[in-house]
Amino acid sequence: MSPQELQPKAGVKTYKVGTLVYTSRALITVMFWMLLGDLCLQIMEQLPTSLVPLQLRWASASDTLIGFITGSLPAVLGILLNPVIGVQSDRHRGRFGRRRPFLLGATPLVVVALIGLGFAKPVSGFLSGAFGAESPAAVEIGWIGGCMVVFVVANTYIMQVYQFLFVDVIPAEVMGKFVGCYRAVGALGAFVFHRYMFGQAETQTAWIYVISAGLYAVSFLLMIWKVKEGDYPEPPPKESFVKTTKAYFTECFSRSFYLKTYSLAFCFWSAIVPLWTFLVFFGTKPGQDMGYAPTLGLSLDAFGQARGWCSLVQVPVFFLVGPLVDRFHPLRVGMVGMLLSSATFFANFFFVHSEGSFTFWLIVNFIAQAIYMGAYLAILPRLLPRSKYGQFFTANQIFGFAGVALAPVLCGAFLEGLKDYRFIYVWCGGCTLAGFVMCLFLYRHWMRLGGDKDYRPPGFENEVPTTAPSAGH
Repeated sequence: MSPQELQPKAGVKTYKVGTLVYTSRALITVMFWMLLGDLCLQIMEQLPTSLVPLQLRWASASDTLIGFITGSLPAVLGILLNPVIGVQSDRHRGRFGRRRPFLLGATPLVVVALIGLGFAKPVSGFLSGAFGAESPAAVEIGWIGGCMVVFVVANTYIMQVYQFLFVDVIPAEVMGKFVGCYRAVGALGAFVFHRYMFGQAETQTAWIYVISAGLYAVSFLLMIWKVKEGDYPEPPPKESFVKTTKAYFTECFSRSFYLKTYSLAFCFWSAIVPLWTFLVFFGTKPGQDMGYAPTLGLSLDAFGQARGWCSLVQVPVFFLVGPLVDRFHPLRVGMVGMLLSSATFFANFFFVHSEGSFTFWLIVNFIAQAIYMGAYLAILPRLLPRSKYGQFFTANQIFGFAGVALAPVLCGAFLEGLKDYRFIYVWCGGCTLAGFVMCLFLYRHWMRLGGDKDYRPPGFENEVPTTAPSAGH
């Protein structure tokens, strides 16, 4: 359907975003294709965080190297690419819109990189034999690293432009419902992967990659075909790089209130990314005798089931957090979620000694994380300037990616020094505890600036107070 074909009959309730006008049926159709794409995208997104660490460990990579390839490398590339992607996408004009061409161009590269990761073992074996390499494991690690670079670059375009697209095609009045479904569908995707695919990782590595890549490619190509963009005004004239850069850094990083806001992303992602990377080693077996303390020794299937249930229980939490955010303000709910996340991480450290306790306390922790993540979606729209929201949003991403870049390597070195994967919980608990402290500082500053009734973003005091429920709920 073109934007013109979305025009409804007289008297029919409509929803509008830009030049797009939807009937209820047309809107549901668009949301269906967007969420189908998200479901398969989230299944695919589990591969680099769940399987690649295992592949690297099977190739005898160190924890520090694993942390770099799976955490720091994507973060550094994200910091470099995200501002470029935002500007490219905002300014692009074409017959397929300004977002979909980037999704269409990046999708084949993601698929090729995933298939390369899936066949890393046989490909590296062939290359080692063909070139007489003394260390096949080193060749495999190099191949995985190269595929990860291709994947991260292409997937960074996918993840960023996909989020831009749903702002362009989903009306603001239903954005809250869409975001709730978006979070829930993402959790379902993670559940499907860990419950039905992760347990076969060691014996069916290639097929898991091929199936996940195929589902992602088909769903995203259907989404690009079915979801149409509207018309956009001409982009503003370009300014000099020096002037634009100076204004960006002055506005985004010169006020302590915004730095406190950004610190939440830094602390939370500094906890979560190392958890994704190293928890599997504590729950299962490190893969080699390196003198580490005993782990739980679960099978990959048992670990995958436990991890899958954690994702599934988050689904209702994402729906329930919305009304709490509306009533109590997202900053207050987020503060509670961050404190509960920290407390439950430490509870995992002290109380996990068996498969049953591992599953129970991990589920409790994932519920706490869902409380924070559900509230965090609404914090930024309520605190950042609406007139330059995209600019400040990317500044917040820089802090988040800084945490993603630094934490896996530092945590890997931390675990190598202690030789005990149980201490992953201490790392995560400490980072989220620091996040809770920053929430307290941010909350006090927000109250001084007017709080619930009169808060206006520092430097943008002419904006209308942001006291109404945000579209991020």
